[in-house]
Amino acid sequence: MSFSLPDFRRKWSCRGYMSARAAMVTAALGLALGFAGTAEARRHASPLDIFGIGAPRPRPAVHSAKIPLPRPRPEQAPKASDEAPPEADDKPLADKPGADKPAEAAPPPQKPVSACRLALTEEIAIAPSIPDIRGPGACGGEDLVRLEAVVLPDKRKVTVKPAAILRCTMASAIADWLRKDMVPLATSLGSTIGELDNFDSFECRGRNRVTGALLSEHGKANALDVRAVKLANGQSIGLTDRTMSREVRERVLHSVCARFSTVLGPGSDWYHEDHVHLDLAQRRNDYRICQWNVWDPLPQVAPLLPAERPEEAPPREIAAKSEAKSEAKSEAKPEAKDGADDEAVEKAQAPAEKPAAEGSKTKPHKPATKKRR
Repeated sequence: MSFSLPDFRRKWSCRGYMSARAAMVTAALGLALGFAGTAEARRHASPLDIFGIGAPRPRPAVHSAKIPLPRPRPEQAPKASDEAPPEADDKPLADKPGADKPAEAAPPPQKPVSACRLALTEEIAIAPSIPDIRGPGACGGEDLVRLEAVVLPDKRKVTVKPAAILRCTMASAIADWLRKDMVPLATSLGSTIGELDNFDSFECRGRNRVTGALLSEHGKANALDVRAVKLANGQSIGLTDRTMSREVRERVLHSVCARFSTVLGPGSDWYHEDHVHLDLAQRRNDYRICQWNVWDPLPQVAPLLPAERPEEAPPREIAAKSEAKSEAKSEAKPEAKDGADDEAVEKAQAPAEKPAAEGSKTKPHKPATKKRR
């Protein structure tokens, strides 16, 4: 595109100096209006400029915030000591975690103490608490104790051998049974209780140790197997001992069946022939099981002994020789012996046949017959 003066004159109607000045004024006004529109566009963004690619907006003026200064120290305030605080020492404190020592995790919240644990004091039983047991197949339990001994009212201790792991409620029931039921029984026998024979307590297993059976109360730490209660004078009350008095064993039977929900002994099954099972299993309608046959004592019969040898008997050697000779004679004459026997039979029958032949007036004798009952 070329620009020349004739074309300019032809385009603009004015000629001469005045027409050139008018063109210059027109161009100046156009430039001024263009700059004014650009400034206005910078102030107000276009509604179609959604991505912000247009002219940048002018930033507002930044005013500096005034930072408040601390108040002057009052005159009555104590003066700061020249000594450095203990935190400023280079040595790290024992309870303050250092840079290379991670902070210890907070301990878990403690469980509230049960009412049974508060009631089972050292004046009743030596039974320290142990942590809860979470075994396989719902084995274990909560609020467990290790029953080591039972304290009697006269402050004597009945040792539990070995120590039994039980729930607090079961341990409390065992302690009450010994203190309130077995102490009077031992007193009637002229002694006091010294030891409780623990056959089995907590064990994660099925009933009667049968594979696949339901979980036993032993697996819940809610059962105790007892074989005997030993007295201080050395006597032992065997619960299944048939040599023990039947009256004593029946008193034990009545006491345990009144306190525990399950009692299994001899007669229940062959698993409990040598001990008694006690537990506090909860059943519907407070159903209880008491299966324990108190057998009668075994008969005390003296063994049969051979009679003593009489004094007038010949010596054993001579007696043996004479016995051998008599046996040899009996074997050598069997026919003579049989003939003698026949003659004796004929003599016995002869008197019986004679009265029958003499008279026909006598009635024949009928043999006697037995009556049926």
